Amino acid sequence: MATDTPGTDETIRYTADVVLFAAGHTLLVLRGWDPYEGYWALPGGHVDVGETSVAAAARELEEEAGIAVPVADLRQVGAFDAPARDPRGRYVSVAYTATLRATVTPTAGDDATAARWWPLDALPDLAFDHAEILAAAAAR
Repeated sequence: MATDTPGTDETIRYTADVVLFAAGHTLLVLRGWDPYEGYWALPGGHVDVGETSVAAAARELEEEAGIAVPVADLRQVGAFDAPARDPRGRYVSVAYTATLRATVTPTAGDDATAARWWPLDALPDLAFDHAEILAAAAAR
């Protein structure tokens, strides 16, 4: 039921994230600007107009880390929609995962200043709720 209560309108932004695994590691990108500038995060970003979240996940992975994974190889982990998960406002992210047979050299691009593989048992502090997303993907 819609309400007409002032101050209750909320803009919801739609994003997609990728948890990419290979050889006991996960791929992370270093954020180049706020929020969380200088923090490691999962590759991901906004879903463009006319784009599905899985297509956005594949695109963002390639843009931010230079690694192409076919859409058909991405499996949905779930939707992450806690109201305060992003300090910029309300963001709902659909997360996907894939596993490569071996690590490949990432190349940082777009808004990532670095991209690298991290051992699953030695992860840095992650931006946003990405530790929760990574844990959900690892539990699959």
